Amino acid sequence: MTEVVITNLNPRYTGVSSTAARLIPVQARQFDLVLAGHALPACPPPVTVAEARKLTATPPEGRPFAIWHVRRNNEMRAALFARDILRLPIRIVFTTAGTHRHSIFPRWLMSRMDALIATIPAAAEGKPHVRAIVPHGVDCDVWHPARDRAAAWAATGYPGKRGIAAVGRIRTSKGTDRFVETMLRVLPQHPDTTALVLGRARPQDAAFLDGLKETARAAGLADRLLFPGEIAPDDMPALIRACTLTVPLPRYEPYGVTPLEGMASAVPFVGSPTGDFRTFTGGGAAGIVVAEDNLVEDAAAAINGLLSNPTRLAAMSQIARQRAVQVHSIESEARGIAGVYEALWSEG
Repeated sequence: MTEVVITNLNPRYTGVSSTAARLIPVQARQFDLVLAGHALPACPPPVTVAEARKLTATPPEGRPFAIWHVRRNNEMRAALFARDILRLPIRIVFTTAGTHRHSIFPRWLMSRMDALIATIPAAAEGKPHVRAIVPHGVDCDVWHPARDRAAAWAATGYPGKRGIAAVGRIRTSKGTDRFVETMLRVLPQHPDTTALVLGRARPQDAAFLDGLKETARAAGLADRLLFPGEIAPDDMPALIRACTLTVPLPRYEPYGVTPLEGMASAVPFVGSPTGDFRTFTGGGAAGIVVAEDNLVEDAAAAINGLLSNPTRLAAMSQIARQRAVQVHSIESEARGIAGVYEALWSEG
């Protein structure tokens, strides 16, 4: 019988989807688990929510109930319907990453959860039922260094001898404009370097994207400041390991996994002071976080310094991989989550 239901009720592949997709293959080795909702890469074929209800209508053998692990408002609602209306023997675990104050309805939903898991201490503040702080991890087998980064970059087909990437939705909160402005200061000094904006723009952000492309064109960098769009999840690891740096400069980020994916690929980062980026750097050994004041100029200076110092860049790349494996692995995240599940089951 099913012990754990992981929900994915958003048809788009978002950061939340990526979180679940990384964890499910690991958790499936620990528990009798199903994915409910929309398919995720490298995960078991999903069942419908209705099928998940049937699978958890009776407790699994040796357990007092099944657990539904949810990550979105609509998933909390679906789980609450199953538990409180249909009276199924389940408990609900919600992972929270947001550090802002939620509106009334999400706060009410969270108050109805059996357990909350926060990704960082700030995400736990003022929230009920927090059982553990479990940072997101990265699959260090999927995200691994290139044997020959120069050859890997050449294989991408992009121009130049090396690449710098920004990954994420194209919008102001993700700081895509700050990345573009930073590249206007970096690329002229490094004619062998290409910058990639990897992500999609929603229809409401189309004008914002068009403006960024025009900025690159007006600066004479349209051939090296590129907007390939959204990259398929299965293709992203190879592209990131071919890059030299990632440069995440969001204005707001609850946690931020893309720097960790780069680190696991031996690709250090230069980032803004948001999410848990400072923790990732290990005191500056695996990446550089710049202050909000004068952010673009400072980010450009940090990138220029690294690109001009191959010895330092190589050392930082090696440490980035080590920290990803030793501190930020997906196995560590799965263990933390399993601890919450086991605590709930032990309480009956």
